[in-house]
Amino acid sequence: MGYSYDDQNVFAKILRGEIPNRTVMETEHSLAFEDINPQAPVHVLVIPKGPYVNHDHFAAEATDAEIVDFTRTLGEVCRKLGVTPGAEGAGYRLLSNAGRDANQEVPHLHVHVFAGGRLGPMILRRD
Repeated sequence: MGYSYDDQNVFAKILRGEIPNRTVMETEHSLAFEDINPQAPVHVLVIPKGPYVNHDHFAAEATDAEIVDFTRTLGEVCRKLGVTPGAEGAGYRLLSNAGRDANQEVPHLHVHVFAGGRLGPMILRRD
């Protein structure tokens, strides 16, 4: 399935420097920054710099270098925030929504890193 990337989405504008952000970490292929409307005591977004709509798009079309960088950036952000389970922190949750049914609000792949307290159930069913 082909994806059409909207280069006017808010994350594309952040990557172009048109909208400021509070950067946590930046690499060649990834950017991590604080969410402007945090849903947990720690709430950071990690995005690839490439034009990918969601994770399956990224997995299908990103280069190996982009995939490795993004994955390692997620891990390093958790370490940097001090939330990795064990000696440093009490844990974290990663969340990435894809598509309408998952409530994806921005059509650019992004992973939420939530931490800093008990996060509650993973999904609240809505029947």
